[in-house]
Amino acid sequence: MCSLIMANQSNERSFILSGFNETMNFRIPLFLCTLLYYSMILFFSISVVLLIVFDANLHEPMYIFLSSFCINALYGSTGFYPKFLSDLLSSSQRISYEGCLLQAFIMYSFVCSDLSILAVMAFDRYLAICRPLHYHSFMTKRRLSQLVCFSWLTPFCIFSINVILTTRLRLCGINIQRVLCLNWLIVKLACPEADTFSNNISSYVILVVYLSHWLFIMWTYMHLIKTCVRSREDRVKFMQTCVPHLISLITLLVVMIFDSMYLRFGSRDLPQSLQNFITIEFLIIPPVMNPLIYGFKLTKIRNRILSLIYLKRK
Repeated sequence: MCSLIMANQSNERSFILSGFNETMNFRIPLFLCTLLYYSMILFFSISVVLLIVFDANLHEPMYIFLSSFCINALYGSTGFYPKFLSDLLSSSQRISYEGCLLQAFIMYSFVCSDLSILAVMAFDRYLAICRPLHYHSFMTKRRLSQLVCFSWLTPFCIFSINVILTTRLRLCGINIQRVLCLNWLIVKLACPEADTFSNNISSYVILVVYLSHWLFIMWTYMHLIKTCVRSREDRVKFMQTCVPHLISLITLLVVMIFDSMYLRFGSRDLPQSLQNFITIEFLIIPPVMNPLIYGFKLTKIRNRILSLIYLKRK
């Protein structure tokens, strides 16, 4: 009988997102707050991208990487918030098998694209401060395009393989105890006899790839700090352009570690609402914080924003 039930479950082409169970009593206030927050993400990210696109003075590598950063925030947020808002107003919180895999792919590729973009931004700052004479000869339009493509295509290719491996698994459950789909949560629904060895190997490969990103970033900052100690001009440049980058890095690092540790080792005794927050904090904090930090800290963007405000007042 048990095997029959599990077989039936494995044939289901949709999942139940049971993380919504404790939110139904206050779903309207939560819907309004989430809609406002999502609107803020859209407004801040699109504003920064448009500023960079339409201002020729901002067509520099650092700002191109920043626009890529904001576009990635739009990509990740749109992969979660519209579905989340729809589920808050729905009586049944289900997601199709294909939709769940797609959302899992978007969530992981969004976070790792953020890290890849931060890595190329660190490289850009290293060249600008530590190798200023070689900066313009190296950072050509072609090289800039290659770095942007690297920051997007690397996580897309890696997680495409990851999702393909997950599609091979026979699942014996349909209940995802969160408000969104993540690849690890789908793998946990695999039948006991399912071979998850390839998925585990893939996870370790991803870990090694992005650990190397962190090591590379640490290497660039070791050289940046050494260089900036010697020169007051370099210290000013570091404070203006590297501090926002560092804040984004530290935020992403804390969020990734906290979320990964909880996802694999976290207690189920915590309230469901707190579990949900921990799961989606990477979609709450960085997408709003990053455009604000760069907007206020980078002089050219801040001056451009202030000039637009001044013109509107006139």
